[in-house]
Amino acid sequence: MASRLNPYISFDGDARQALEFYKEVLGGTLALNTFGESGMADSPEADKIMHGMLETPSGFTLMGADTPPGMKYTPGGNFSVSLSGDDEAELRGYWEKLSAGGTVAVPLEKQMWGDVFGMCTDRFGIPWMVNITEAQG
Repeated sequence: MASRLNPYISFDGDARQALEFYKEVLGGTLALNTFGESGMADSPEADKIMHGMLETPSGFTLMGADTPPGMKYTPGGNFSVSLSGDDEAELRGYWEKLSAGGTVAVPLEKQMWGDVFGMCTDRFGIPWMVNITEAQG
């Protein structure tokens, strides 16, 4: 899988409705994963979206999620740029350069869903997410 770059939008509890709307507008395939499916089944956020991805016939990719518990939703600051794929060396290289001189919110390390993931804000104030999946062999 080639690495991809796309917007990642944070929502204030209405990610499902928003991503379903974007699917109506743009077409394509929508995959939604809830916090409950990811180990938080007994929490008030169980039905909220932990990760959603819309892939369209035009080649667009849009990702989004409800703001996780403990994080503040900030309108206007509710986006990140996402880099994802299975080329670990390439993506780690991007991470090193993007996080240099910036701030790391989530270190680039293995997460509960099995991927290596990190979040940082670059030296220009742009938030980035890097997700490395295992190469499909």
